[in-house]
Amino acid sequence: MQWHADQSLPLLAISRAQGPWLHAPDGRRYLDGISSWWTNLFGHSHPDIVRALRDQLDTLDHVMLAGFTHEPVVALSERLSALTGGRLGHVFYASDGASATEIALKMSLHYWRNRGLPDKNEFICFAGSYHGETVGALAVTDVALFRDAYAPMVRGAHVLPSPAGGDAQAALQSLSTFLDVHHARIAAMIIEPRVQCAGGMAMHDADWLREVRQLCDRHAVHLIADEIAVGCGRTGTFFACEQSLDEAGEGWPDFICLSKGITGGTLPLSLVLSKPFVFDAFLDDTMARGFLHSHSYTGNPLACRAALATLDLFDRLDILARNRVWAHTFSDALASLAAHPAVRDFRQAGMIWALDVDTAHADFSRRYYREALARELLLRPMGNTLYFMPPYVLDDAQTALLAQGARDALDAALA
Repeated sequence: MQWHADQSLPLLAISRAQGPWLHAPDGRRYLDGISSWWTNLFGHSHPDIVRALRDQLDTLDHVMLAGFTHEPVVALSERLSALTGGRLGHVFYASDGASATEIALKMSLHYWRNRGLPDKNEFICFAGSYHGETVGALAVTDVALFRDAYAPMVRGAHVLPSPAGGDAQAALQSLSTFLDVHHARIAAMIIEPRVQCAGGMAMHDADWLREVRQLCDRHAVHLIADEIAVGCGRTGTFFACEQSLDEAGEGWPDFICLSKGITGGTLPLSLVLSKPFVFDAFLDDTMARGFLHSHSYTGNPLACRAALATLDLFDRLDILARNRVWAHTFSDALASLAAHPAVRDFRQAGMIWALDVDTAHADFSRRYYREALARELLLRPMGNTLYFMPPYVLDDAQTALLAQGARDALDAALA
């Protein structure tokens, strides 16, 4: 969340939300084409999730996980682990995506310390990467706007060339050469599989991560998959990193960070899945060897119950299969936008679409945002990059409105 006082973009009040629609007090409504920052997978106030939350409120609202547990957190942990075939068998909970990033980084560093290798305490991220805005997460974020403002607080990571939008093979060679020399100091590398979202929706091939996994194994470096934005079916598989597995289903990262859509956009929840060998390194009666990270609302029962209801919807509605069909429909609907003379590099990964706009308007993103609102659409370009991450529930009329309105808003914003 960026706090910026800008009188040209006054705050827009929303009084209620239902399905893909946000409703304002003045009677206007807006189709949420970005799932409220990529969270509301099934639209707002989905009845199944609402029912689950009401039921949970009648039984248990919250209890700390320090020395306690409860049924929703156990059930959610088991279901998430099952989605990895049991290969990532342990889950650590927090509240927001940046916290999940910090947990994975701290866990990796502390793992190597417990294994007698304290010098492995540095990290690798990739050019244009974004992994959150808390201090630890900023260390592996390469977006100047966020990083530079707080640079005195941040211990920076090694930033290597990204495979996205460029020469993936050259990026791989650069990584290999770097690890050959510096692997003894590197605890982990972190990457968003398939799409660097806040870095301009820059996309790369799934095979690249498979080769990165092999490099990590060769040099004893942890691989952290930041699936906060790209997980929960957003790139076509439940976890984006699934697309990089070999034929035997091997090649999972050592950590997976998940947040945003896991509760269907209803309550804050984040988590880090890890492999059993990571958990084993902390299993000790000595406090200093234990993992030192605490959140008051860790594993909140309401949030866990919302996540379970979200997973139920994936199963009951066969969402991944439905999304594959709908994605073709929406891509076809966006054909005229993709062919616009000002559009460059129209691209797609699962349920993410993006394009770059060639324009002399320095304030294009603000102009477009206003024009989209005038057409009952919530779309917020990042700079000159316009993207779509809609909820998984749009009908034919809503699909047509989103595609045509986006095209009309572009003409108006460029005028």
